Amino acid sequence: MCFAQLNTDRLITIGRSALYYEDYVLSIQYFNQAITAKPYLYEPWFFRGVAKYYLDDYVGTENDCTEALQRNPYVVNIYELRGLSRIQQKKYDLAVADYTHALRYAPENRSLWHNRVLCHLQAKEPDAALAELDTMLTRWSQYAQGYAMRADAYMQKTDTTAAIDARQRSLDLDPYDGHTWAARSIISLSREEWPEAEDQLDHAIHLMPKNAGCHINRAMARFNQNNLRGAMADYDTALDLEPNNFLGHYNRGLLRAQVGDDNRAITDFDFVLRLEPDNMLALFNRAVLLDKTGDLRAAIRDYSKVIDEFPNFWTGLQFRAACYRRLGMNKQAEQDEFTVYKAQLYKHLFGTQPRLNPNQMRKRSDEDLEKYNQLVVEDEQEPDHEYQNDYRGRVQNRRVHDDLQPMFGLTFEHADGELHATKAFDHQVDELNQRTRGRTIHISSRRFTLSSDESDSYFAYIDSLSQVIDASRTTQEASVALIRRAIANSVIQNFEGAIDDLSTYLQIDSASAIALWQRAVCQSRINEFQASEGTNIDLKTANVLGDLNHALALTPQNPYLIYNRGTLYAQRGDYVQAIVDFTEAIRLDPSLAEAYYNRGLCHLHQDHREAAIQDLGKAGELGLYDAYSILKRQQK
Repeated sequence: MCFAQLNTDRLITIGRSALYYEDYVLSIQYFNQAITAKPYLYEPWFFRGVAKYYLDDYVGTENDCTEALQRNPYVVNIYELRGLSRIQQKKYDLAVADYTHALRYAPENRSLWHNRVLCHLQAKEPDAALAELDTMLTRWSQYAQGYAMRADAYMQKTDTTAAIDARQRSLDLDPYDGHTWAARSIISLSREEWPEAEDQLDHAIHLMPKNAGCHINRAMARFNQNNLRGAMADYDTALDLEPNNFLGHYNRGLLRAQVGDDNRAITDFDFVLRLEPDNMLALFNRAVLLDKTGDLRAAIRDYSKVIDEFPNFWTGLQFRAACYRRLGMNKQAEQDEFTVYKAQLYKHLFGTQPRLNPNQMRKRSDEDLEKYNQLVVEDEQEPDHEYQNDYRGRVQNRRVHDDLQPMFGLTFEHADGELHATKAFDHQVDELNQRTRGRTIHISSRRFTLSSDESDSYFAYIDSLSQVIDASRTTQEASVALIRRAIANSVIQNFEGAIDDLSTYLQIDSASAIALWQRAVCQSRINEFQASEGTNIDLKTANVLGDLNHALALTPQNPYLIYNRGTLYAQRGDYVQAIVDFTEAIRLDPSLAEAYYNRGLCHLHQDHREAAIQDLGKAGELGLYDAYSILKRQQK
């Protein structure tokens, strides 16, 4: 029973470690095993729900949380996670019920209040939201987001004046919230206060430069102030950030047509029509542009599709007749012209194409073809709502040194198509591959994510190695299987199992630099996860350093071991010693991109900006292209 308890606890721990390293499929497999062993425990159900949430399986998350709550109905995080999964499914009333349950056990948890209010807003229940906000803002009077949500509730009640006051109160408390500036601009846009809207969106974009919606809205404000160049720049930026944005392509197409950039305008409408093939307004705009650029048969094709859908669209008939005339197809032209002439007997024909009118915009749902040349706005713009999520910070805390490249370790996985100039090589690893049969051992700093089938393959491989160890007649035969099982356990993130095997192997061969090397890497990975949980890892970090020093005493010319020790120093904040090690690793292997990268980051911490730029540039040159994004920020 004690052994079963130990095994189940270890399965849950390994699964949580896999969660931390964002290997969600693998973590689910560990939690599956824990559930099979002890289905009455709530933790594996809950953490499997977390993994499913990150894989966008919201139904699966909800079901797992329900199972967890049947086993322990007093854990606040479970209600919170199930609430979030229900929000993603638009089950706002059920999410409210979850947050209400959670607040019974944690009435001072502001995040729960915040999310419950947002559920009421999403469900269009402004009165319920306002009632809860009164309670919230009594408890937390300086809570800026509370006033922002109050503004959203007033907007739903069409009380614009009260909404502006609440929004301003939010900005007074927190002028660095980009979402609040963006929401304030929506009111200004609805009132056609274009300069004010542009100023508010300037603030929002400064704080949230990668928000495509803000650029789309600022383009509208700029267009209505006849700043076509600025509007075009905003549409370009928005489409760089969000290439499939319908409004961006449609409105940029109209602007391009306005300034005579017809061919690129056609490209935009081509894209719109790939998104919405039945969009008649986009189709007619493309027809007009094809007409202007001389592709008359393509223009007739598009005009005909629109006219088939709307036979009484006289402007379309007139334009198609003109195309027929230019092609010499007089009979078809006369048919269209006669249809238009008959219409003129009853109704005055609006025959010429007007220029883009800055005072004319249409709602996206408005399909009046006479408005084909008007910019499009969303039917109803709602501010972005951010749900707060406390459990994420505990389960998957961002690593303090996540920007460092990881340590080099042994693995059976190999990254095909990597752009590094050279493949990592070590004589001892090569000898081990030659002495033993089976999967090839590689050296890599990459953290691989396995598919379900790949994970199953590794579990089966570990079982086969266990059988070999149990049946071994000689120490040599068992030791080879032990080192391989340790590497396999490392790949599936069972680092404790790997360390057990490596420690056993070191009892057989205490002078194995490979075993010391891999044990240090596995312990480092455990330390990183435990540090995120708030555990003191000073002693275990000393163990990692001891293994690396011992391995280096046996193989002092191994650049990967020296690099690993430098990475350990950098993680501890000892940047001076880290730079010394990275420099030595580069001397031994001048193509070690990871060493340049990490040394560059250490130089940044030491304010050695020029040295950092030089190192990061070299890392990028050697194939570590993440270095260029850091370089770009530094040079700005």
